[in-house]
Amino acid sequence: MSTDYLARLEQQRAPRPSTHIAASLARALRLSTDERDHLFALIGHNAPRTFDTSDHVPPSLLQVLDGLSNVPCLVQNDLLDTLAMNSLAKALFGDETSFTGPSKSGFHRWFTDPEERRIYPADAHERHGQYLAARLRMATQDGSDTRRARDIAAELSESSAEFRRMWDLHHVAQTYDECDTLLHPELGSIAIDAQVLFTEKGSHRLVILNPGAGAENRSKLDLLRVIGHQRLSR
Repeated sequence: MSTDYLARLEQQRAPRPSTHIAASLARALRLSTDERDHLFALIGHNAPRTFDTSDHVPPSLLQVLDGLSNVPCLVQNDLLDTLAMNSLAKALFGDETSFTGPSKSGFHRWFTDPEERRIYPADAHERHGQYLAARLRMATQDGSDTRRARDIAAELSESSAEFRRMWDLHHVAQTYDECDTLLHPELGSIAIDAQVLFTEKGSHRLVILNPGAGAENRSKLDLLRVIGHQRLSR
């Protein structure tokens, strides 16, 4: 590859090379991640995604989590491992950070543990299950740990007929499910407006569950913050 070709490539005047050639060029030039991404953009390709596969949650993200005490918030990775939760999220979902083994992943729990579905209205189960299968399929090809994602999919294909049916739809998704109602055994239905913020490398996502429109939903979250895991007397 001549220096003239490199110059024309930078000026976006050269024939577009393949992603394989672009990656080789980035390595040969010892480009940083940002420089590599810029090279891919100049060529007209999407840059390869870079993930941090560690379960470690940066202190800066934990500070944000701690500061959002009036709404349920949790930190997850792309395999739906819950890595951190504030107290209001634990009161709503239970402590999801305590799971180990295959059950650590929310994908696995949804299709194997009926208790995982208790917080979602029954008429949302089908849609939410399809969404999870679609997100897991995306994670097997373009995720932080594609091997583990494929292992989860293989295990669920063996153990869950429902998962097999949804997996065979071949849907893919990356966005957060737009389920706008959650159920609490004491407070009943709570309308929510979920917002998801991604870290710079996309490995962690901060899920913020704001109350939906109406003072009743805000009041229920305020009451949940007071009662925590206690049961109300009848």
